[in-house]
Formats: sequence, C-alpha cells, structure tokens
Amino acid sequence: MQITEITKNKKDFLPLLLLADEQESMVDLYLDRGRMFVLDDGGVKAECVVTDEGEGILEIKNIATEPNSQGKGYASALLEFVEEKFRDEFTTLQVGTGDSPLTIPFYEKCGFTRHHVIKDFFTKN
Repeated sequence: MQITEITKNKKDFLPLLLLADEQESMVDLYLDRGRMFVLDDGGVKAECVVTDEGEGILEIKNIATEPNSQGKGYASALLEFVEEKFRDEFTTLQVGTGDSPLTIPFYEKCGFTRHHVIKDFFTKN
C-alpha cells in the first residue's frame, strides 16, 4: 500500500472524486487549492483532498474509496496519513459532510465528533 500526493492532472481522478461530492462544480471549488493524496494497493483504491482553511484548520473536502474496495480500511488509512503528515502544521482537522447515515458513523469511528450543522448548506451551495 502506497500513498502519493497528486500535484498535476487531479481531474484524472474525477470519477473517484464524484463518489464523495456528486457535483463537479463543487469539486472545482476546492480541487486546485487543495492537496490531493491517493492510496494505491494494486491500483488506486482511495483518494483524499484537504484544504488549508486558515487559523490552523485543515479541512477534509473529499475522501472516497472505490466501491469494490470499501470496508477494507483504505479511507481510514488515508485519514491516519493526513493526521500524521499535517500534525505539526495544523491544530484542527475538520470534515464538512452531509448528514448521511453512511458517512457520519465512519467519521465518528475515526475519532471525529460533531461540532455544528450549517442549515440548508447544500441547497444554498
């Protein structure tokens, strides 16, 4: 298993990015300014995009695992990698996500806690 930072041609991974963020226009809002990492284990299995939100905050904007590879720990491995890589640069690692019965338990299992809800975020954005 190898994790690599992608600095060019990030849109080559669009099908995987769209698993986590269904609108390409939303992906476009953060992809260029974000840092992207892919996990390869006999082929790309998962990706993660993080952004510097200022004031010591690193935000996970997108994390997705190929459907046939889900449940094998790839996304958790990417989160652990991000936490370790940026531990000395940021004080807070946050996730912005929808209130999905699939994503919330995953993040809680990884140690995240709910902080706040932005009402009507997706309809306004």
